[in-house]
Amino acid sequence: MKVINTIQALRAELSSARAAGKSIGLVPTMGALHEGHASLVRRSVKENDVTVVSVFLNPTQFNDKSDLEHYPRTLEADCALLEQCGATIVFAPSVAEIYPEPDTRQFSYPPTDSVMEGAHRPGHFNGVCQIVSKLFSYVEPDRGYFGEKDYQQIAVIRRMAEDLGFKLQIIPCPVVREPSGLAMSSRNTLLTDAERQTAACIYAILKESKELAADHEVDEVREQVIQQINAVDGLEVEYYSIVDGLSLADVHSWNEAESIVGCITVYCGSKPIRLIDHIRYK
Repeated sequence: MKVINTIQALRAELSSARAAGKSIGLVPTMGALHEGHASLVRRSVKENDVTVVSVFLNPTQFNDKSDLEHYPRTLEADCALLEQCGATIVFAPSVAEIYPEPDTRQFSYPPTDSVMEGAHRPGHFNGVCQIVSKLFSYVEPDRGYFGEKDYQQIAVIRRMAEDLGFKLQIIPCPVVREPSGLAMSSRNTLLTDAERQTAACIYAILKESKELAADHEVDEVREQVIQQINAVDGLEVEYYSIVDGLSLADVHSWNEAESIVGCITVYCGSKPIRLIDHIRYK
């Protein structure tokens, strides 16, 4: 496994691989890797000749500077995990390498990027599109692998890739959960043991809401989920949206779309830590 820090060296390495007819998979990450990331890497290794994993904490997608400052940074441990998973290349550039000058590009794909996270974190998805479009350009992958925990992010990246004409497959991969049911996230390392157990209530309540959906209207299910999670000491819902699984527009009837997903963001603990999750209703 090679660790590469510059765009020029990355392109040179991949140019020879491409010339040899090798397929390339890309797994973009912000580091602080866990089993959820590892599952993406292992899948890419299985499906491609070369797997590139980017480890880059992208500043342009953080609208909260405090959130960026507290995000865990564990490059040495990340590289050890990636080597175990069979990654070919780790691309770990500096901020100056990626942004030698400010990226002023603006991306807009409503309603996909303007609801939920888009509404609560202004500029977040613009930053995501900036960095992912750069990575697609540097790597020119055949396939890009993204975790479904960030359900909305995948929908936005699909729109961006189509808009900019990138010729790759976007491969969504299932959420990996802790034994408690809590969706694995780099932010989980910021929770105490007690807070992790509290956070596990989020998915438990989402799962219960699938049964509720059998004989309750959409708005009733949404309100019930919010009330139940807010009733747990240490949890506070920022939003819970039940949306069309493709466009991410709000739905108000279970017959309104072929795919319906509930997306939630909850603050947990005394700090507090912002956690996201989702559930498929159909």
